[in-house]
Amino acid sequence: MTEKRGIPSTYKRFRQKYPDVARHYEALGDTLTRVGPLDERTARLVKLALAVGYQQEGAVHSAVRKGLEAGLTPDEMRQVALLAITTIGFAAAMAAYTWIEDIVGQE
Repeated sequence: MTEKRGIPSTYKRFRQKYPDVARHYEALGDTLTRVGPLDERTARLVKLALAVGYQQEGAVHSAVRKGLEAGLTPDEMRQVALLAITTIGFAAAMAAYTWIEDIVGQE
């Protein structure tokens, strides 16, 4: 099960079983965040928007956790879900909003 603010237990087990794969995957993510002109906060908003658009609950949770670490505010991340209404539809955007709230709603 997922810890509300921490790394999901499934990923922790994955890292333990396949440490080299996890290390390379995490390194790729870090590299991709740094290679272009976007600052980390902007890159984290883009990653959240991609997760919202793709309708991936776990990816939204991860993007929100990383966004908080990068200094994004809960309201900035909520706005990503609101902006999605006219692109992916109200129901899909509201699902994403609840996934954001899963993490920031405890703030």
